[in-house]
Amino acid sequence: MSIFGLNRAFTPQSIAVVGASPNRSSLGGAVYANVIAAGFRGRIDPANPKYSEIDGRRCVASIDRLEAVPDLVVVATPAPTVPSIIATAAERGAGAAIVLSAGLGHGEGSLAEEMHGAARAKGLRLIGPNCLGVIAPHAGLNASFAAVMPERGALAVISQSGAIAAAMAEWGMRHDIGFSAIVSVGDQIDVDVGDLLDYFALDQRTQAILLYVESVKESRKFMSAARAAARVKPVVVIKSGRHDEGKRAAATHTGALAGSDAVYDAAFRRAGLLRVNDMAELFAAAQTLAHHRSIEGSRLAILTNGGGFGVLAVDSLVDEGYAPAGLSADTMARLNAAMPPLWSHANPVDIIGDADAARFTAALEALIDDPQNDAILVLDVQTALASSLDTAKAVTGVIAAQRSRLVKPKPVLTSWIGAPEEVEAVFRAAHVPHYETEIEAIRGFSHLARRSGLLQSLMARPAAAPDDFTGDPQAVRAVVEAARGDGRDWLDPFETDAVLKAYGIPSVPLRKAGNPAAAADAAREFIAQGLPVAVKILSRDIQHKSDVDGVRLGLTSDADVRAAAEAVTGNARRLRPGARIEGVVVQPMIVRPRARELIAGLARDPVFGAVIVFGHGGVAVEIVKDKAIALPPLDEPRALDLIARTRISRLIDGYRNVPAARRDEVARVLVRLSQLAADIPEILEIDINPLLADDTGVVALDARIAIDPVPAEAGRPRHRHFAIRPYPREWERVLRLRNGRPVAVRPVRPEDEGRYQEFFRHVSADDMRLRFFGLVKDVSHAFIARLTQLDYGRSIALLALDEDTGALIGVVRLHCDPDHRTGEYAILLRSDFKGIGLGWMLMELIIDYARQEGLVRIHGQVLRDNTSMLTMCRELGFEIMEDRDDPGIAAVSLDLVRAPA
Repeated sequence: MSIFGLNRAFTPQSIAVVGASPNRSSLGGAVYANVIAAGFRGRIDPANPKYSEIDGRRCVASIDRLEAVPDLVVVATPAPTVPSIIATAAERGAGAAIVLSAGLGHGEGSLAEEMHGAARAKGLRLIGPNCLGVIAPHAGLNASFAAVMPERGALAVISQSGAIAAAMAEWGMRHDIGFSAIVSVGDQIDVDVGDLLDYFALDQRTQAILLYVESVKESRKFMSAARAAARVKPVVVIKSGRHDEGKRAAATHTGALAGSDAVYDAAFRRAGLLRVNDMAELFAAAQTLAHHRSIEGSRLAILTNGGGFGVLAVDSLVDEGYAPAGLSADTMARLNAAMPPLWSHANPVDIIGDADAARFTAALEALIDDPQNDAILVLDVQTALASSLDTAKAVTGVIAAQRSRLVKPKPVLTSWIGAPEEVEAVFRAAHVPHYETEIEAIRGFSHLARRSGLLQSLMARPAAAPDDFTGDPQAVRAVVEAARGDGRDWLDPFETDAVLKAYGIPSVPLRKAGNPAAAADAAREFIAQGLPVAVKILSRDIQHKSDVDGVRLGLTSDADVRAAAEAVTGNARRLRPGARIEGVVVQPMIVRPRARELIAGLARDPVFGAVIVFGHGGVAVEIVKDKAIALPPLDEPRALDLIARTRISRLIDGYRNVPAARRDEVARVLVRLSQLAADIPEILEIDINPLLADDTGVVALDARIAIDPVPAEAGRPRHRHFAIRPYPREWERVLRLRNGRPVAVRPVRPEDEGRYQEFFRHVSADDMRLRFFGLVKDVSHAFIARLTQLDYGRSIALLALDEDTGALIGVVRLHCDPDHRTGEYAILLRSDFKGIGLGWMLMELIIDYARQEGLVRIHGQVLRDNTSMLTMCRELGFEIMEDRDDPGIAAVSLDLVRAPA
C-alpha cells in the first residue's frame, strides 16, 4: 500500500493509546507518558478497562467508546487482545495504528495475520507489531517507549531494530541533532521499509534518511523506493549480518561467490544508497548529513595548527580513496601575504602552532574562495598560545558569513582535538559539524564525497550506444523445455553451448563421443589443425568434473585420446558408481598463454533474485575470492563498473609486455548474460569458468547452466526474478499514423539523451510552455537524465521514432504512484508533427499500458489555453475539472475501471 494513509501516522490530529496505564514501568504506562510529555497538541484519549481516568484524563474501556474517531491508535496490550482492538479501530475509521505488542506470531493462522486482515479490509495502516514505536518531533509525537524525546531536525531514521532506533534518539540528544522522525518497523506486517522510504523521500522536513536493515522482504518494492529516494536526498544504510557463516554449500562457483551480504551490497550500490559498516560510522554520517546534503566533488582542503594531525588526516583521506585538494595560485598568494613564513605552503595548510583566531579566519576565508577544493576540514589543537574557544567562534563566524553571501555554501567540517564542552557548544549553536577526532571528520567528509559519486553514477550519461543484440530466446526455450521434459535441472555441455551461441557468447567447439574409439575420431579434426585436445567426462550426474579426476588436457594423438577417454570414464565409474555415464566430451584446447582466466555468471539470490557475478576465474576461484556482484539489468557502463570493482581488472588493463585484454568484449558477455536472465527466467544459474580474455577477444572454455525443472505459475509476472524491472521490450512495436506513415514506438532508454537534445530543437517555445508550465531555459544533461533514466517498475516513457531517420518525434510518459494504483501522464510532440494523429495514437497506447499494469486511474494537469489537449482528453473519456490551487490549470482524469477498453 506504500504511502497511503501514512500521514495519519506521522501527523495525526488525534491519538488513542490502548493499554494506557498510570504505571510508568509498564509498556502501556511508558508509551502513554511519552505521548503526554511530547507536547502533542491534538486530542489524546487513553483506553483501558481497568481505569476510569489516568492523570486527570477520562479513560474509556475500549476505543469503541471514544467520542471521536482517532487518526492514530497506539496499542500496548497483550497479544491475544490485539486483533480485536485493530478490528474495532478499523471499523470505526481510524487511519493508522502502531502496535508495540509482541508475540503475535507469523504466517497463516497467526494473530498477526488476523490483525492484518482486519486492518487491510478497511484501509487501516499498521506499523509493527513488536516495535519500539514512532517519534515525529515536528508533530509533537512520541508514540514509543524510548527513554528520550529528540529535538526537531531533518534526519529520518528507519530501523528494523528497536534498540538501534532508541540509540539514535539518545545520540541525537547528546549531540544536539534533531530528527524529522524515528520509526521502528518491527515485524513489518504492513508498513515496511519501502513504504517509509517513499514517504520520507517526499517529506519536505526530511533532508536525509538513515536506514538500519536486517533483511528485505519485497526486493522490487524496496529497490524502487530506494532508487527514488536516493535521487532526491542522501540515504545511509547499515546492515547487520555481514558475515554469514552458515551460507549453504553452492553447486556452482558463481553461486558460492554470490554470498547474501555481497548481494545486499550490490543492491545498495545500484540503488545509490551510502552503506556504512558500524554504528560509529553511522553516527559520523548523521553528524555530517544533519548539516550538509551534498558536495560538488571530492577535493578536500585541510586547515590546521598542528602539522602532525594534518598528516594523519591526509593518511585517513587516502585510506578512504580520495586525495587532498590543490591550492590555486590566488590562494597561495593570499596565504603568503597573511601567514607567517613557516606555514606549510601546501595542503594540509599548516598555519603553525601559535595560530590565533585572526590567522585561522584569514586562512579559512582564502580556502572558501578557492575553486580547487570542494570542502574544508578545520583541525585545531589546543595550545597555551591561543584560545581554542576564540578560534571556534571565529571559524563559525566565517562559516556564517559564507552562508549569507553564497547560494550554495561550501561544506566546512571541524575537529577541535580534545575540545572542552564550551567549544562543542559553539559548533552546535552554529550548526557546524564537529567531530572528536580527525579520523571521524574524514569519515564524515567521505560520506559526502561518496554520496556525490553515487549521484553522478545514477545520473551518468551512457558512454556508448546500446548493444542492440537481441539473442535467440526461442532457441533457448526449446533447449530448456527439452531438458525439463527429461526431468533434468542441469543442461548438458552441448545444450549449454547452444545457449551461449544463441546469445553471442563465444565458446569452444564440442564433440560428443560414446567410447574411446569415437573420441579419437572426434579429435582428429582438431589435431590436424595443430591444436591439442581436452577430454572430459560427460555425465548429467557429475557437475564438477575435477572431483572425479574427469579431465585430461594437452592430448596430441589418437592413442593419447583413447587412453584419456578410458581413464576418465573409469575414474567416474569408480568414484561415482551411481552416475549415468554418457561418454566423453572432446574439444580443442585454446592456447592463449597471455589470456586472463575470468569467471562470469548468473546466480539466483533468495531475496534479490537474479544477480550477475564477475571475477578472477580458474580452479582456485573460491580461494582467491576476487569477485564483484551486480543486479541486472546491466548495460555496458554498468558492466564496465562491475569489472572495475575487481582486482583482476588491473591485469585486464595490461602490464609489462602483456597487452591489454578486450575489456569491452568482457563487458559484452556480462550484458548478454543479463539479457539472457531477463528473457529466460527458467535459467537459475550460469557458470562460465574460465572465460579467457586477451587482446584478441574472449572465449568460454567451460560453462554450466542450471534450470528450474518446475514451470512457472500461470499468470506470474515474467520478470519477478529481477529486483529491478528490466527494459520492457514487449512494448516495442511499429504503428501507422492516419496517413499510413509508419512510426516505431519503444520505451525510452538512457542512451536516448542525444535524441532528446535534437527533439527539443524542434519543439516551439510555446509547446514547451504548454508541456512544462513555464519557460525551459536550459535543456541540460541533468534535465534530460530525469526523462531518460527511468525505473520501469514505476515509470514508462514511450518514444515515437520516425521510421526513416530514427528521429524522436513524440513521447508520452506515465509515472505511477508508489501504490501502483494511479499514474500521472504527460505528452509532448515535435511541433512539426502535430495534427497527423500522433498524439492520439500515443495517448491510446499509454492508456492501454496503464490498463495492463493494473492501474485504476490516470490523471494529468493541462493548461487551460492548451485547447487541443483538452479536446483530445474529452474525446478519450477523461473527466475535466478545475484545479483547486490554480484556475489556469485543468485537472483531467480517466477512470480505467469504468471507461471502455
